[in-house]
Amino acid sequence: MRTILHSDCNNFYASVECVYDPALRGKPVAVCGDPSARHGIILAKSDAAKRCGIKTGEAIWEARQKCPDLILLAPHGEQYIRFSKMIRRIYSEYTDRIEPFGLDESWLDVTNHPLGGVEIASRLRKRAKEELGLTVSVGVSFNKVFAKLGSDMHKPDATTVISPENFRDKIWPLPAGELLFIGRSTVKRLSHYGIRTIGDIACANPNTLHACLGKNGDMLYAYANGLDVDPVMRAGESSDVKSVSNSTTPPFDVDNETDARRILYLLSDSVASRLREQQLYGRTISLWVRSADLHSCERQVSIPTPTNLSKVITRHIFSLLQASWDMRSPLRSLGVRVSDLSLAQQQSPILSPDPPLHRYEKAECAMDAIRRRFGVSAIQRGCTMQQQRPLQIEDIHHNFSGANMSAIHGRGEGI
Repeated sequence: MRTILHSDCNNFYASVECVYDPALRGKPVAVCGDPSARHGIILAKSDAAKRCGIKTGEAIWEARQKCPDLILLAPHGEQYIRFSKMIRRIYSEYTDRIEPFGLDESWLDVTNHPLGGVEIASRLRKRAKEELGLTVSVGVSFNKVFAKLGSDMHKPDATTVISPENFRDKIWPLPAGELLFIGRSTVKRLSHYGIRTIGDIACANPNTLHACLGKNGDMLYAYANGLDVDPVMRAGESSDVKSVSNSTTPPFDVDNETDARRILYLLSDSVASRLREQQLYGRTISLWVRSADLHSCERQVSIPTPTNLSKVITRHIFSLLQASWDMRSPLRSLGVRVSDLSLAQQQSPILSPDPPLHRYEKAECAMDAIRRRFGVSAIQRGCTMQQQRPLQIEDIHHNFSGANMSAIHGRGEGI
């Protein structure tokens, strides 16, 4: 049987800020985005702020109503990356199977280690506190999903063991939304079938789950019953890339097609560049939008010829935009995603429905080379340079990881 740990650095951003400024310890502290750039939400909070009811993701003005003495800090990404690397170096002394889940969380496979999972968890907590000034919560289990649930159960600075003998008592009573990769829309769908807890998922008819959620229903059934066999990757390895995405919340509501096209061209350009960097081609192109009243929707189209060209991606994205947006409801956020990826283009120029794209490919590769050498602003398409309203081109291009969309397609609303 495997021994899997999930280590979660408690209140990571806020904790790192307190290491750099010990005077902040014990005070209500929150790391937040820039309100003037419309990123004015709470990204992380200290335990003192949490006790005031501050929640990650809420607006700054809401947080201030709960805690007028709240200390707001701008994020310092370089510091967080530095501490993330240091904690992983500690992990690497116990195993080479370390799979990050964001900057502050990692899975570790310590199967057959002579110390055992519980002892390693205790040592990780002790070393994080003494060497880095951080606390971590660690879940110890026989698979990744339950280890993650264990680390979430008791915070801060705790070890929780989820075993084959106790997982039904500890895991099954939890709300269905606690299970990894279940988002709000899935919770609503499951509730229509009377499925409200993880135990309900585990005991449901598999055919019902499949009818409700397709192959994702099969996955959730396996997760709830402790049948997750997903391996922890070795340091330096990575799982297969499922999609490449990028999204942005501009500093203004998008209420006209010109601005929408300009932003979507920038997003498509960054996604296409990332695809080419990894020598990937995608067959499914998706548009995601969120309106000013925070309603979200996604539309997608599958194309016969996989692509990694901005020219092709934007053509389909614009068609999706025209079909799904009537401009009466201003848009707060927009996103572009390409999925159904392959390493080879797998196309025949004779059978391809598109006109010859070789010249566009050469042009976009040349743009990649210029941007690598001189920066992303060194060369842009004319339509993206219509500066009617301010827009930071670098912010869009640098968000290659799709961090904004990961909340929708990964950790929050993945299925």
